Parts: sequence; structure tokens; C-alpha cells
Amino acid sequence: MSNARIVLTDSGGLQEETTALGVPCLTMRKNTERPITIEQGTNTMLGRDVEAIRHHAAEVLEGRGKSGRVPEFWDGHTAERIAADLAGWLIEHQGRR
Repeated sequence: MSNARIVLTDSGGLQEETTALGVPCLTMRKNTERPITIEQGTNTMLGRDVEAIRHHAAEVLEGRGKSGRVPEFWDGHTAERIAADLAGWLIEHQGRR
């Protein structure tokens, strides 16, 4: 998928993966549980409108599609941030016993 020029899907997981990879995604659904992929990412929600799908696909393939960006904190370092916060919290609360 990282080498794809475009992805057409109805999968929520692929909406996130394409955003993380920077690959334009056309989603053929009327709603999504992942609105950040539309607001900030590479995802475009089109439903089942065949003409809209053709139009947006052509734009992407001609290099004029939505570029989007990887949302903040989608950098692969979430576990490290959580561990740092927990370590700080534990240090702070050890003295309260």
C-alpha cells in the first residue's frame, strides 16, 4: 500500500493507514469513525457517487488530489510519551505514601 498512488476503500482501518503513509484514499461510505483522516489526512469521503469517485480518482492520478498530512502524535512515539507520563506520575505519588 505504501507504493500505491491511490486507495479506494470502505474500510476504516485503511483510512488510517493511508493517512499515516501519505497515500490518497477515496472512501466509499457515507460516514466514518475516523474523521481526523478527512480533516487532516489524505482521506476523502465520497459515498457511492460514481461520478464523484471517478472525478476524485482522476484528480489524484493527475497529481491534483488531496495531499493531507499526518496528524499530530501519529509519529510512532505514543508508547514513549505514555511511559514518560507514567514515570513522572509514579515519582510524584511515591512521596505521598
